[in-house]
Amino acid sequence: MATDRFDAEGFYLALDSVRNARKLNWKQVANATKVSASTLTRMAQGRRPDVDSLAALATWAGLSTDEFMGYENSQESEQDTLGAIRAQFRRDRNLTPQAKKAIEATLVALYGQLSKEK
Repeated sequence: MATDRFDAEGFYLALDSVRNARKLNWKQVANATKVSASTLTRMAQGRRPDVDSLAALATWAGLSTDEFMGYENSQESEQDTLGAIRAQFRRDRNLTPQAKKAIEATLVALYGQLSKEK
């Protein structure tokens, strides 16, 4: 079941990954999205963007805001997290099939070791 908790830090980190992949600086992101540089700075400090900024940034980056909503059920959250990450690696054209399998196996093992005990 979804909660009203938005993972602002996770959204910012995902946005930063897109920015890096596109080889842009934050000023260029601000210009492309029409989101103020001060909003981006506040986001870097852990603050949530307003809804219009969130929509503009998510659209620009091709991110679904649903992926950054909290879940109360930890089992559902674990499945969603691993599933989403696996899907991202499977779509990455820069990785060979063998590299994708190796990353996935490492990720699953590491997640299992570091996740909270149930």
